[in-house]
Amino acid sequence: MITLYDCATAPSPRRARILLAEKGVTHDTVQVDLRNGEQLGEAYHQINPQCTVPALRTEDGLLLTDNAAITAYLEARYPQPALLGETPAEKAEIASWNWRMEFEGLLAIAEALRNSAPAMANRALPGAVDYPQIPALAERGLVRVGQFFNLLNDRLAGRDFIATDRFSVADITAVVAVDFARVVKHKPGEQHPHLLRWRAAMAQRPSMSL
Repeated sequence: MITLYDCATAPSPRRARILLAEKGVTHDTVQVDLRNGEQLGEAYHQINPQCTVPALRTEDGLLLTDNAAITAYLEARYPQPALLGETPAEKAEIASWNWRMEFEGLLAIAEALRNSAPAMANRALPGAVDYPQIPALAERGLVRVGQFFNLLNDRLAGRDFIATDRFSVADITAVVAVDFARVVKHKPGEQHPHLLRWRAAMAQRPSMSL
């Protein structure tokens, strides 16, 4: 059976959990305790030398260590519902918007959090290598998060979904980013009516409670 190495409180594995749920894929779950540094211990290092979550082990024993690989595998292995698009135009739009949700959303939040949280001193980037915090990057990250909310609100004016006219992986990434922004004390407000409408609609999907 597929095994997901997860952490219930972290945003990146949440993306994989939602994707698996949307695909209806039965899997085992192994929780990795990021708070206490289990991902950096020898036991998990033997499983995933990248020392990150999520990681997904396929039925054939292949280990996938990032959301890009996990998404590509699951889409190919379980093609319906198609969350990366079906036509060339859909695939391109979804790939582009998913990248923007990562770069302008999740990475901006991570930049703000990892460069300011005392618990992440010398852990400014995930993985096996320690990197020092840069406070100026935290300040820039907060500005970027505000711009991200504005981007989403503008994009969602008159639209139900981020990328195309159907639910896609871009919506998954965007939901995780919007929800994760609470860790840097940012959330959409009344100035983001389209974003709030979309997030309320997304909440109706059972996968979003994961």
